[in-house]
Amino acid sequence: MRDDMEREYVEYFQPRLPQLHRLAVMLCGDADRADDIVQATVTTLFARWRQVRQVDNLDAYVRRSVVNTFLSERRRFWFRVVLTETLPDRPAVTGQPADERLEIRAALRTLPPKQQAVLVLRFLCDLPVGDVAELVGCSPGTVKSQTSDGLAKLRRKLGVLAPVGGEA
Repeated sequence: MRDDMEREYVEYFQPRLPQLHRLAVMLCGDADRADDIVQATVTTLFARWRQVRQVDNLDAYVRRSVVNTFLSERRRFWFRVVLTETLPDRPAVTGQPADERLEIRAALRTLPPKQQAVLVLRFLCDLPVGDVAELVGCSPGTVKSQTSDGLAKLRRKLGVLAPVGGEA
C-alpha cells in the first residue's frame, strides 16, 4: 500500500515540478531560492500525502502551498542574511533589457511579502483576483487594495508616472 501512495505522489508531482518552480521563481526572483521553496513544499506535502491527495482541487492546493511557503520563508530571520556581496552571472532573458528587469525585480523585493505575492500572481501568472485571493488566503477586496498599493509603491520606487485617469 505504501508503494502505491509513493508512486501516486511521484506521478502527480513529476510533471508539475517545472510549473511549481516557475511560480516560485516569479515569487522570489531567484532560481536557487525557488528550488528551496519547491523542495520544502513537496517535502511537507509528501509527509501529509495521505490527506492531501483527497483534496478537491489538488493543483490549487499545491500552488497555495508554494505561496504559503514563500510567505512564511520571508518571515524568517535567515531570509535577511546575505552570504555574498555579488550575485553569480546569469544568462540574459530576452524580451526586456536586463538592467530594467533587474530594477523591477529589486523594487518588487522591497515590497511586503503578501503584496509581492499578489503582484506576481496577478501580473506574472495572470491569475484573476478571485484565484489570487484563494491562493494568498484573503478577500478579493484585499487583493485589489494590495495590488493598488503595491503598484503605487513600485511606481514611486521606479520613478514611473501613474497612468492617466488614476488607473492601477
